[in-house]
Amino acid sequence: MNFRFRPAFLGVLTFVFLCNCNDAKSSKQVEEESNITKEQTEVKEELTWLEQTEKAHKKSELLSHDAIALDMVINFGGNERLNGRMTFLTNSTKGKIELKDGTAIYFDGAKVFHSPDLKNEKAARFDAYTWMYFLLFPSKIGDDGTVLKDLGQLQMNDVAYNAQHLSFKGDIGDAPDDWYVIYSHPETNLIDYAGYIVTANKSLEAAEADPHAIGYEDYKSIDGIPVPHSWKYYEWTKEKGLGKEIGFANLSNVEFVDVDASTFAIPEGFVEK
Repeated sequence: MNFRFRPAFLGVLTFVFLCNCNDAKSSKQVEEESNITKEQTEVKEELTWLEQTEKAHKKSELLSHDAIALDMVINFGGNERLNGRMTFLTNSTKGKIELKDGTAIYFDGAKVFHSPDLKNEKAARFDAYTWMYFLLFPSKIGDDGTVLKDLGQLQMNDVAYNAQHLSFKGDIGDAPDDWYVIYSHPETNLIDYAGYIVTANKSLEAAEADPHAIGYEDYKSIDGIPVPHSWKYYEWTKEKGLGKEIGFANLSNVEFVDVDASTFAIPEGFVEK
């Protein structure tokens, strides 16, 4: 049979062809718009160093708990420096250290109290805040009054760490001249090391001549929150990295606990430092 195109049939073919072209164009436009939206979303969701670090350390989950309690043994130079049970509010405003010898140190905001027979009375304020700060450090680096400066990547132990310099605005805490160099792992965003100086009871010049570092190891999940159970202290400089190990702290029996009005009530007869 001899088949001939009729005008009406040609019109239908033309319509179908144009529709297919328009459909193809629409699909291409949709794909391009989808890619643009995806790129915008990725840019929007890109986290800062601080946000990545706080997310890795589960800061919001940490702060959802009242307090954290743990046993800690600290050793420097081969001698036991401190041994006791510590309890701190996760927002760091109150805490207590109950030592194995029966003495204790409490703090409430800027006030520190200790047993009248505390052996190392001169270090009461240092002990009240330092171990708490090292423990809660990842949740403290974004506090009001802190200043972060990006140092790019710093090499240490064959790892190119993401590094930040942390300092403080004037009149922040007991030692506003202290500073830290924070090393976060490029894959996990967990803090592995922090170089630091201690200006308590010494000049800034003397402190900067004797910098140290803390190494956080043996991270364990406590209610889904990573807590390093082994701390090591080193001689350290930003230029040379870690030197010899000078001390350590071991943590155990770590748990999140509820508190009430009696938890941090200052015992009668305690001395304000």
